Amino acid sequence: MDGSNGRVLYEKDGKTVRANASTTKVLTCILALELGDGDDVVTVSAKAAAQPDVQLNIVEGETYYLEDLLYSLMLKSHNDSAVAIAEHLGGSVEGFAKMMNDKAKEIGCTDTHFVTPNGLDASDTGGKHGTTATDLALIMRYAISNPAFLTIAQTREYSFSDISGKRQFVVTNANAFLDMMDGVIAGKTGFTADAGYCYVCAWQRDGRTFIVALLACGWPGNKSYKWQDARTLLDYGMENYQLAAYWKEPSLHVITVKDGIPKSGQLYDTARVNVICECPQKDKDQRILLKKGEKIKMHCETPSMLRAPVKKGQQVGTVSFYLDGEKLQEYPVKLAASVQRINFAWCMDQVFHRFFH
Repeated sequence: MDGSNGRVLYEKDGKTVRANASTTKVLTCILALELGDGDDVVTVSAKAAAQPDVQLNIVEGETYYLEDLLYSLMLKSHNDSAVAIAEHLGGSVEGFAKMMNDKAKEIGCTDTHFVTPNGLDASDTGGKHGTTATDLALIMRYAISNPAFLTIAQTREYSFSDISGKRQFVVTNANAFLDMMDGVIAGKTGFTADAGYCYVCAWQRDGRTFIVALLACGWPGNKSYKWQDARTLLDYGMENYQLAAYWKEPSLHVITVKDGIPKSGQLYDTARVNVICECPQKDKDQRILLKKGEKIKMHCETPSMLRAPVKKGQQVGTVSFYLDGEKLQEYPVKLAASVQRINFAWCMDQVFHRFFH
């Protein structure tokens, strides 16, 4: 996926819903960063303490700072930390799951249904816990826009204690791909019996950002497949996609204004008005990833005639840019001037000046 705009560059079964294991924790982390505070005190419940491996082995009644649990969540993928975070923010796992699904839809996911904050295989009345590779890539694309998320995801080792100071912890980052390939800025692994090995990561260099999402990428005995496949996909992106500008100045015609007062003020002239396309300079300077042979097409849609009166700044059309039939951007075309409607008073004025001057 192109991390700058969410365009899928290559996919295989990218829309197939699958279990996604601990890659779920990317969304759990983002929600915590957006809705919580690092100094929030999180109290461990019996449910959180009873979660299966992988665990931090927190104990019911202990208290931790939310920030510390986020490092436990993302670096070592602790399931008990995920539930403690979820209960703190959502009141319950079920309440937090609703928040996760709402956020997924907000991000643009269309085939995601999360039941647990840690990605353990589960189901509820809404269906099985799962997502698609496309949706998972969208979640990571959204996550890397948050500097705090990147700080956590790039940390190799982190030390902390419970709030009482009685227990000390050191967590190391399980995302080995951070040090296997230059340019990787974030990633999350995952595994369950239903999901198999999963991985999602983001890579960034020279203005290009790629997101790789892998689901069902091997089962026990094939743990390294995800690293090989991630590298293969990133190599494909680097070799085949380069940045190119898409903006071209549109050639827009002058529009006739029926029953409008002509600029010349002459009775028998035709009223016409110029139009302009409003596009921010940052968009004109923007570059997108294009594969060799890909062409961006521009389509201008404006009327040949309008009926007076018309007002300066009134939108009358659009300029759109398309790639492979999909719209990349659309910009408004607006009138550069106002044109008043011919009326009786104006006509009488014309007659007076024509015959008495």
